[in-house]
Amino acid sequence: MPQGQPSVVPEDGLTTRQRRNRPLVVVHTGMGKGKSTAAFGLALRAWNQGWPIGVFQFVKSAKWKVGEENALKVLGASGEGGSVAWHKMGEGWSWVQRDAQLDNEAAAREGWEQVKRDLAAETYKLYVLDEFAYPMHWGWVDVDEVVQVLRDRPGTQHVVITGRNAPEKLLEAADLVTEMSKVKHPMDAGQKGQRGIEW
Repeated sequence: MPQGQPSVVPEDGLTTRQRRNRPLVVVHTGMGKGKSTAAFGLALRAWNQGWPIGVFQFVKSAKWKVGEENALKVLGASGEGGSVAWHKMGEGWSWVQRDAQLDNEAAAREGWEQVKRDLAAETYKLYVLDEFAYPMHWGWVDVDEVVQVLRDRPGTQHVVITGRNAPEKLLEAADLVTEMSKVKHPMDAGQKGQRGIEW
């Protein structure tokens, strides 16, 4: 395994091992494709380490069947790695009463409330908050509250947030930020998404 050399060694009083094992807030943002894909790649690594994983999809339709969902659910049920719980806005939000009038904003807020409860209970070791940048960008969820909750979360829980237009305050608070920039995409030439690539 490559041995990276940090460009700066902080004077935080931590040993190298303590610093290495700090829980991270990771943000994948930008206009390019691959933000969620990268987050699910991290989930595969977490599963391999035996970590319990919670995936919360905030914006994608409950009817949208992404390939990673099926794969991670099968892996989670295999008994070989970590467990996987998958929650979609509008479907599987078992803490929300079934209400045909429940709009996306209310569902996103309730989803965030559940994430807060799970963080407080240390339910998962890795949280994938897929497309969660959007509810913050749209003002559905308070960015300052998100930053504070993530900063104050107990234990060693890692959180990955994806989505375009991640708020600046979130980027400043995160430990790792990757911006995906689009150089070229088949959709620019009129090609629709295809199986195995987009889902």
